[in-house]
Amino acid sequence: MNKDDVCVLIPTLNEKATIGPVIKELQSLGYRNILIVDGHSTDGTPEIASGLGARILMQNGKGKGAAMIEAFKQITEPYILMLDGDGTNPPEYADAMLEPLVSGRADHVIGDRLGSYEHGALTRLNRLGNTVMNKYFKWAHGVYMTDILSGYRAFTRESIDKMNLSETGFEIETEISSAVVHHNLRFEVVETYYKKRPGSPTKLNPFRDGYKIIRAINRYGKMNNPLFHFSVLGVLLGLAGFITGIYVLVDWFKGIEHLPMTILTMLLIVTGILTFMIGLISDMILAYHREQILELEKIRAELEELKKK
Repeated sequence: MNKDDVCVLIPTLNEKATIGPVIKELQSLGYRNILIVDGHSTDGTPEIASGLGARILMQNGKGKGAAMIEAFKQITEPYILMLDGDGTNPPEYADAMLEPLVSGRADHVIGDRLGSYEHGALTRLNRLGNTVMNKYFKWAHGVYMTDILSGYRAFTRESIDKMNLSETGFEIETEISSAVVHHNLRFEVVETYYKKRPGSPTKLNPFRDGYKIIRAINRYGKMNNPLFHFSVLGVLLGLAGFITGIYVLVDWFKGIEHLPMTILTMLLIVTGILTFMIGLISDMILAYHREQILELEKIRAELEELKKK
């Protein structure tokens, strides 16, 4: 691997206690092309990074997602390695993160933090939240990605171009994971180690940002796994109709008629069945769409080979 083909992207906001050691370790591993995208730090983080030879990009918007999107537009290298500047993602795993890309096995790599981490790096609430969100992502998207909220990632330039990212906050990792599924990109998970933050406190609010992340999983999941979403809604409607139907039937045996309730029961059951069918049809259309995309990718690859000849 030619490490000059790699751009190391580090989003920062007031990371003066850790950014220096992170950059120095990356440089000791041979990574010289380091891009710091800074969210207007007030503690001298950009100056420290610049003094060590890193390129500095001051973001225009606010939020981690906005910083990453702005940075992706500036990067031209074929490979991108992204890690946090707070010292939680050890640079020593950089080679392992990039190897699946360079070997051609994957378009996207996720650094798994949850299998091995320093004592105190993740609270019980953090672990519970990550477990719930990873499992919900699997149900909503039909793919298990181990650690969808990891900030330690590696991309090919080509895969980034396909994603059309738009989230400006901490939902950006969820959007990236969803885009990997939606565009049928090859991905691998590499086990890494997660360290305790030695510098500033975390900027992620577990409840506010957790709600936003779950909402993003649901929103993007409708495009990747419509059968799950419509079938759940259909089952809930059908179940509601079944419950009201039991009430109507029991009273009917007692000689009591509930005409409005009977109509509601039929509407709920029929709507539930139709909703489930919509999900089934949507899933079939999505499968056909993915097959067409694969065929187009093959044709494009063949045309590129012909151009080279």
